[in-house]
Amino acid sequence: MRYIHSFPEHYSQHNQLPIRIVSPNFGHLSPQAIDTYGSIHRLPYYFFLFIQDGSTQQNADGETFEIGRHELLFLLPHQIHQLTGNLHGNDYYKLGFDEECLSRLPKQYPFLLNPLNQQKIRFLPAAARRLQAIFDLLQGLLTVSDTDPDLILAHLNSLLTEINSAYFAGDCKPADSRLTKYIGFKVFVENNLTDHPTIKDIAQELALSTDSLYQLVKQYSGRSPKEFITDRLILEARRRLYCGEPSSVKELAFELGFNDPDYFSRLFKKVTGKTVAGFFQDLS
Repeated sequence: MRYIHSFPEHYSQHNQLPIRIVSPNFGHLSPQAIDTYGSIHRLPYYFFLFIQDGSTQQNADGETFEIGRHELLFLLPHQIHQLTGNLHGNDYYKLGFDEECLSRLPKQYPFLLNPLNQQKIRFLPAAARRLQAIFDLLQGLLTVSDTDPDLILAHLNSLLTEINSAYFAGDCKPADSRLTKYIGFKVFVENNLTDHPTIKDIAQELALSTDSLYQLVKQYSGRSPKEFITDRLILEARRRLYCGEPSSVKELAFELGFNDPDYFSRLFKKVTGKTVAGFFQDLS
């Protein structure tokens, strides 16, 4: 399968892989490139920020994350990322790569579906040292644009394995059958979001009863399946408003699969506490 690069043009530090790493003394974009990209943008790739020492704030989908020592924030494609100023401290790494790069790795990493709804991970000191060592190796490899891609992919696999292990530490493991079903629920919702699948359809797809699906989604998300889907639709609406994509409430409603724009407007206000127009005005 051939992937279309979603990595911004000229951002990659390698001539075969869509990947870039940034640290205090390496890989920074020019001010012109940053201005072109904008301070608020919809991510077309996976983004990781690891703080070995220091602290910073990052804003994603309107939520502010405080990231401190030995903590990592990961953001997923299509999230809205707002740059919030300089990082504090002298020891951090930022890493970005897209689906094509991910497709060349030897396995899947369940944390990238964020089944536990937590995008900030704290590492114990020993794990943090291992993580920093892998970032160091990746940076060294990316100082040369024609490094053997297999070497980069091997270390990227190690990095994502470490992160995946820390993500699930002290909680359900990815092999847990209920977690696997919940991940299947999230994937199905993402792939069919604007079709507004019914709870019965989703339950049948996952070979579950509607009651079992309810209990499963409630366990991991704290919401009913219907509430989960509604919240995801409104999140998508907010993301599109951040990017200025729809020209009207009616167009936005239709894009998201709503046949009744008035119903969509009422639902948006119920979830966010603001009208669509009021939300858009706050962005101006």
